[in-house]
Amino acid sequence: MIGLRIMAFLLTATLPFVSFAQEKKKEKKHFIKEVYVSWGYNKEWYTHSNVHVSQPSLGNNYTFEGIKGHDHPGWNEGLFNKALSIPQYNYRLGFILDEEKGWGFEINFDHTKFIFADQNAHIKGTLNNHPVDTTVAFNAANGFYYYLNNGANFLLFNITRRWHLFKTYDEKIKVDFFGKFGVGPVIPHVDNSFFGKSNSPGFQIGGWNTGAEGALRATFFRSVYLEYANKIDYARYSGLKVYEGKARQAFGTYEMILSLGFNLPTAKRYR
Repeated sequence: MIGLRIMAFLLTATLPFVSFAQEKKKEKKHFIKEVYVSWGYNKEWYTHSNVHVSQPSLGNNYTFEGIKGHDHPGWNEGLFNKALSIPQYNYRLGFILDEEKGWGFEINFDHTKFIFADQNAHIKGTLNNHPVDTTVAFNAANGFYYYLNNGANFLLFNITRRWHLFKTYDEKIKVDFFGKFGVGPVIPHVDNSFFGKSNSPGFQIGGWNTGAEGALRATFFRSVYLEYANKIDYARYSGLKVYEGKARQAFGTYEMILSLGFNLPTAKRYR
């Protein structure tokens, strides 16, 4: 739901600028040439990573090393038997600023989910003020879980560029390629338990991420489009809330995304 609130705010904030561009009809050039918005769903694969936990009052300062994580798509269990924002969704709100050269700006949000998989996890550091270097059975039955399951939540502010690949004579079908790169915050929902001690789950600003995306977009009748994208992302989480302490983690992500979107022209197109 946090992603939907962000999207609603951004749409409300940008509408005055769209109206301004439409009203300035006598000007030769317009700041915003096109606006597009899309909604879709995604699938992720994550690199192995370390989760560092610091709990000074408990005498704990240890790291789970080389852990495996996985996503939870949700859409593969049905889209219309639950709220559309429960599965791993994504949205894009973009602006074409230079139609001839294809440059633009995009607000890019991915509601991804990261789950620390059940596994025999190597733990190293200090536990109860004593050195530790061992393996623990990391699973809920043993008092362990670690979920960014209501979202690892990547938010990026992207610079984009569009290349026209194909169009029919009447432009009722067009195919474009988009390249995107950006940085932004991560807004995870943090829910975890270590050695039977759980945190108070909740959303937080939890670090930053950077990503690059390549997208193939097919537009029909100049207004509706279908977009398939591949994306790589690197996220660094810090200050994540755990019982009596904080955690940090960094991992890479490979992501596939399928979206349905709409174009809203705001100025006369170049011929």
